[in-house]
Amino acid sequence: MNNKLMPLLALLVLAACTSNVNTSQSPQEQASKQLTSRQHTEACAPINEVDVVNLFKRWNASLQTGQPKAVVENYAKRSILLPTLSGANRFTPQEKEAYFVHFLASKPTGEVTQRQIDIGCNIASDSGLYTFTLAKTGEKLDARYTFVYQWDGQKWLIVSHHSSVLPTNE
Repeated sequence: MNNKLMPLLALLVLAACTSNVNTSQSPQEQASKQLTSRQHTEACAPINEVDVVNLFKRWNASLQTGQPKAVVENYAKRSILLPTLSGANRFTPQEKEAYFVHFLASKPTGEVTQRQIDIGCNIASDSGLYTFTLAKTGEKLDARYTFVYQWDGQKWLIVSHHSSVLPTNE
């Protein structure tokens, strides 16, 4: 279930189960009022489109280190990587690191060629097209991508990363 819907669902259940419910309001109205109150107290980390672009640059710079652990540090502990050159979904830091050992051997550098950025409270997404230049072979690899970043209270980390080779047919 969508993580954004869980708090609303929990509030609806709580509102329906509360014994001292204000009977002049429906459970949905009460839940909405509670949710609105919660939203006013939740602090949203500041971020803008330039910051999101810089998060991609941080990830790309970590590729240049050649160190899989440096790349994996960009990902939240609970995150998913749907990698460009593998059909296996990577959930754990160890699974991600194993993928990047293989991927970094080709000495990739990514360049975004098209993007759309969306920003919410403590979450941001960056989706589009990028091209990897593989320095080891000189090959260019066109792919589509989505990075979803989430604020963990200290820094922005990737919680979802999908990358797939761009199909050649339309």
